[in-house]
Amino acid sequence: MTVFLFGMGVAHSATPAAQQECDAQASAKKLAGAAKTSFVGKCVKDAAAAAPVNPKAAQCEKAAADKKLAGAAKNSFIQKCVKTDAATDKASQCEKAAADKKLAGAAKNSFVQKCVKTA
Repeated sequence: MTVFLFGMGVAHSATPAAQQECDAQASAKKLAGAAKTSFVGKCVKDAAAAAPVNPKAAQCEKAAADKKLAGAAKNSFIQKCVKTDAATDKASQCEKAAADKKLAGAAKNSFVQKCVKTA
């Protein structure tokens, strides 16, 4: 069920421009009713899939494809990949802040640990 809801969120998060473009294509094809609704839904979904929301997710998906992962293994890999990158970004920001404060040794380590926990 979560995957389904996530998919709905991606389709809903499509830009209004994509929605308008799909509506225009449906009108050009003179579609109406259920056929138009189906066409526009598929068009918006395809547009959302073509442009990933998170650039890091796209990199992680490429890495999963390179490793020839599929199904649950692929999904797990992508989730861990995206989370790991977010944690690395926090740590690097905290390291930079420690360097700006000219901290070293135990003081630096303590500062970075607290910074990562609160970030």
